[in-house]
Amino acid sequence: MTADPPATRDRILQAAYRLFYREGFSRVSVDAIAEYAKLTKRTVYYHFNSKDDIAAAALEDLHRHLMPQFQQWAGPNTTDPDELVKNLFGEMKAWADGDSWLGSGFSRIVAELADLPGHPARHAAKSHKNAVEDWLTEKLKTAAVKDPAQLARQVMILIEGSMSLSLIHGNTQYIHSAGMAATRLVSEARS
Repeated sequence: MTADPPATRDRILQAAYRLFYREGFSRVSVDAIAEYAKLTKRTVYYHFNSKDDIAAAALEDLHRHLMPQFQQWAGPNTTDPDELVKNLFGEMKAWADGDSWLGSGFSRIVAELADLPGHPARHAAKSHKNAVEDWLTEKLKTAAVKDPAQLARQVMILIEGSMSLSLIHGNTQYIHSAGMAATRLVSEARS
């Protein structure tokens, strides 16, 4: 085992997530994670009991990194809901237009584990998506829109749907179109 367990654990999580995202959960072995992290399989199992535990921890770690980024994308100081959705969908489209974009890592792993509702990675993904929706609800409450929780849920549907369709069709204009729909929903929620 290495001398710095937290750093080793982080290496495992980063390696696992990169591999899961690029190759898929079912095609990645613990051996592959260990090799990518430049560790022994024994070291990986010192930190985690199973590949399932690694996947859940990798998504939990990703959540800790992505929430601040998501909040930054939306405009952390904005109270204007039009600006919030414009910023959010614009940044999402820019991310999706990148060379290495393969959709939402949370959604990708859940799709692979669709027949395992109790899987710890599915719980981690659900927790992340709930946190995003809760944050959107709080932001929309400060914007004086009608039914901010319902509007946040509608925006979440547009986020998830547009990312999925962009991945399926290889066309990020779905994200742009979803942003336009979100803007209309915000406008209706203000009247």
